[in-house]
Amino acid sequence: MPFSDPATSPDPATRLGSLINLATPFAVRVVASLRVAEQMASGVHDVDAIAAAVGADPDALTRLLRYLVHQGVFTEDRPGQFDLTDVSRLLLDRSPAGMGRWLDLEGMGGRMDLSYVGLLHSVRTGEVAYPVVHGRTFWEDLDVEKHRRFIDELMLVQGSRTSPQVTELYDWSAVNDVVDVGGGSGGLLAHLLTRHPHLRGVLVDLPNAPAVAKELFAERGLTDRTEIVVGNFFEPLPAGHDVYTIARAITDWPDAEATRILTRMAEAAGEKGRVLIIEVLPTDPQVPYSTSFDLEMLTTVGGRERTLVDFNAIAADAGLVPTRVFRGEQALVLLEYACASC
Repeated sequence: MPFSDPATSPDPATRLGSLINLATPFAVRVVASLRVAEQMASGVHDVDAIAAAVGADPDALTRLLRYLVHQGVFTEDRPGQFDLTDVSRLLLDRSPAGMGRWLDLEGMGGRMDLSYVGLLHSVRTGEVAYPVVHGRTFWEDLDVEKHRRFIDELMLVQGSRTSPQVTELYDWSAVNDVVDVGGGSGGLLAHLLTRHPHLRGVLVDLPNAPAVAKELFAERGLTDRTEIVVGNFFEPLPAGHDVYTIARAITDWPDAEATRILTRMAEAAGEKGRVLIIEVLPTDPQVPYSTSFDLEMLTTVGGRERTLVDFNAIAADAGLVPTRVFRGEQALVLLEYACASC
């Protein structure tokens, strides 16, 4: 019998039903949090033994697993004996960008997803939901070492996909030094300085980030060509350098704060420097709002996806004029700006 997707059913009630189910996403996150898949992968298949190993109630866990059997996440070949499918095997990936780690409700990925509980608040007020749900902002949560480590590692993984493009798309031969504003764990600078040995780099970020960058620079033999400045990109930045980059960070902020960041970068760049925004545009090639990312930005940090027109608008408010656009793969863009009034 062919599979029928309720999301494409001609019956409106069936289509709505496919949209409102909360049981499945939470059930999957619970087994990820309990590391149930790891038990099965190690050869433990009896539900009582799994429950004992993960600290769960056997009856409740049985009911949870049987629900997920009907969703194709697990199998139950004999009563009380459960095993993995190709879907649940994905939960075994606990790497920085792995599904098992992201879906863990006790980790940073899970906390970010739970911000959707406050979506009603965000839509009513236009304000971020994360502190309403968790009692502290996303940025305050990064003071917790394990949460900071998760984000640092995630940024390194994401940066490994985009940083090589940045090193090739832009003409770095005419640049002597680059300041990476909000540079986090240093992945972008490490790529740039490794690929272009003539460059020197400055990383600017809050106190909880530079330690990871310092270690990375040492591993790559870049210590003598890098400087780490503890700072806040809402405050004055080191001035007089050639290029000021900000990678995948403007999206994290509402327009007012994004404009303040770009204003500080414009001030530091001055007449001769350039500001380089590195982002992924939602309209190229993706259809705007075809994913949940914009809503994730709204609920988690109060940010938003922006088009090229949107970036140019906030840049203009910061005293910047567009000079060049460099387009990479998978909608990556490098937007270069110069100071208009310097």
